[in-house]
Amino acid sequence: MNLGSKFGQNIEIRQSVITWLIFCLVIVVIKPLTWQTHAAETSDSPRGTTALTFTSASILLPNQVNEYRAVDSLTTLSDTVIDAQACLQSLAWPPVEFSVQSTPSQDSDYDALIRFPSPIATGDPLNDQVVLEWYPARKCAPGVALPALVVVHESGSGMKVGRLFAQNLRSDNLHTFLVHLPHYGRRRLEDQPKDPSKFVEVLRQGVADVRRARDAVAALPDIDPQRIGLQGTSLGGFVAATVAGLDRGYSRIFVTLAGGNLYDILQSGGQDAAKVRQMLAENGYTGQRLEEAIRVVEPLRLAHRIDPAKMWMFSAKQDRVVPLKNALELARAARLTEDHHIQVDGDHYTAILHFPVIVARIREQM
Repeated sequence: MNLGSKFGQNIEIRQSVITWLIFCLVIVVIKPLTWQTHAAETSDSPRGTTALTFTSASILLPNQVNEYRAVDSLTTLSDTVIDAQACLQSLAWPPVEFSVQSTPSQDSDYDALIRFPSPIATGDPLNDQVVLEWYPARKCAPGVALPALVVVHESGSGMKVGRLFAQNLRSDNLHTFLVHLPHYGRRRLEDQPKDPSKFVEVLRQGVADVRRARDAVAALPDIDPQRIGLQGTSLGGFVAATVAGLDRGYSRIFVTLAGGNLYDILQSGGQDAAKVRQMLAENGYTGQRLEEAIRVVEPLRLAHRIDPAKMWMFSAKQDRVVPLKNALELARAARLTEDHHIQVDGDHYTAILHFPVIVARIREQM
């Protein structure tokens, strides 16, 4: 699941190779994306602030921070299944109004950074501000609401696969946003070591952050709140699957290289899963303690709540990190039909060769 190992050198080397393959595919198969940024103001900015507006093939960005107001749409959750109800209670938070800020990006890869407070405070001010990279639709006239897609990255510290999805799913008529999970990207100091003991905490906070991201995106200008989708790969796929079970806030869900029964994956999965198993064991998470901890974010506990018509899974037949049997377990629990569970040849890493096919399917559904 690319779940995180000790972030050792072997994983980074493997991810670099994977990323190189992806970029080759992007160069050959997918037309490069280019856009420009400009500054302008609009008269309908909320609370007197300057808003982001769009014109054909460009985003109009003011040289200042903009603030928008959002409200959690995650309401009181209930389920007749006792275990599901317990899971919902452990993941939910009281809905509140919160601030969403946008700033123009100094990075050429994306146009703006979106920030909002995490629903779960950990006491780390940097980590507790969720960050989204905004890749705006290239052809959007002011006042025209277009769909958006929130992308959740894999466990690699560079978030390279996640960025590739965000960059290449962005189109003339689709905004994309890459969310930085807890203790990733701009949510940690550059030289700050990762704490393996916070693995489960990261997942729980990540689920809450990704669900709230839907409401943060909906508060931005020219976004259609009824058409906000979610895509996650590997680690991000597990987060996306659990979010899908919370409620039906996202209009579409796309889960890539993930599955169900996390404890079984950590116990029997090879490669990265085995490294995560060792990392957790070194921090005292073994046996029953590990099983109880990981159940907090187990997708299977909420899978029956997923709308099978609105979710798609992409799995690798020879995956040793997230075995196909675990992907099938989640697909069955979510009642997905065969055309909503796409299986490709390859393992957890070589499946990326099917990247153009996966991107095309997601674009089609969004």
